[in-house]
Amino acid sequence: MTIALAVHGGAGPISRADHNPERDAVLRAGLAAALDAGHRLLHKGGSALDAVTAAVALLEDDPLFNAGRGADFTLDGTIELEAAIMDGHSQAAGSVTGVGVAKNPVKLARRVMETTPCVMLGFAAADASARTEGLACVTPDYFFTEPRWQALLQEKARLAAGLDTDTAPDRHGTVGAVALDHQGRLAAATSTGGRCAKWTGRIGDTPLIGAGTWADRHCAVSATGHGEYFIRAAVAHDIAARLAYAGQTLADAADSVINGTLLELGGSGGVIAVDVHGHVVMPFNCAGMYRAMVDGEGRRELALYRDEAAGEEAGTNPDGRSG
Repeated sequence: MTIALAVHGGAGPISRADHNPERDAVLRAGLAAALDAGHRLLHKGGSALDAVTAAVALLEDDPLFNAGRGADFTLDGTIELEAAIMDGHSQAAGSVTGVGVAKNPVKLARRVMETTPCVMLGFAAADASARTEGLACVTPDYFFTEPRWQALLQEKARLAAGLDTDTAPDRHGTVGAVALDHQGRLAAATSTGGRCAKWTGRIGDTPLIGAGTWADRHCAVSATGHGEYFIRAAVAHDIAARLAYAGQTLADAADSVINGTLLELGGSGGVIAVDVHGHVVMPFNCAGMYRAMVDGEGRRELALYRDEAAGEEAGTNPDGRSG
């Protein structure tokens, strides 16, 4: 059977003018590394769950992306991480919110799914679970990055001055992956540090199953954008429901939700999604979205900006590298 994988690293007011060539190159390298890691597992017969876990964990380790080590700070200068994972075959799911010690929140979300009776754990309970499950845990200084700290200080100054909503490209974001494996199973995973200067205790769409993360036997979806709107529109589930109940194609369903329902509410962002046939879509309604995919036909794309034609390649080598 066919395999497919897509990853994203956030969406928002992203333009070429915001990035110098060096930053552009390392962002692309980070996306490519995550894509190749997940696709390599799929190519070797690995599960969709393993592929999305591996891809998202790599993005969590990369300080350029707003998840794990590169997470944004809350208004109080703390870190509260969120993640979710879902198995489309069984519709088992796990998610965490308010995490402060797990190096890779996506791995903690998977443990919640596989070893507890819960779907969602938060805050102190989630941190305790990370420790008891033997996952890699870190101290708060691991998550400190100077660019994110400066972003917080600038955002607090803006808020104090009563200015409008922030439009800086690197103060929003989420990472995620969706996959289809050789056995026809689908999976999705998403991880985030949340919005810069978010209220302490704020919960976004990422850990809410059906809002920012969803997988069933029709498709798998991972979202990125202004979480409150994704929650209100149940974006990830709505896309899947359009396939199941309205008979829409994946492309039509995702476009209808992202450029229709979500936009009408005033929400910005995008999704990556894959269906059981290996079709991949990556629509967004803002200036840019960090995104990459290898679809069921072996077609490879990687792009950052709206005004960029995603590059295409004939396929990938057996080890997952492009060429």
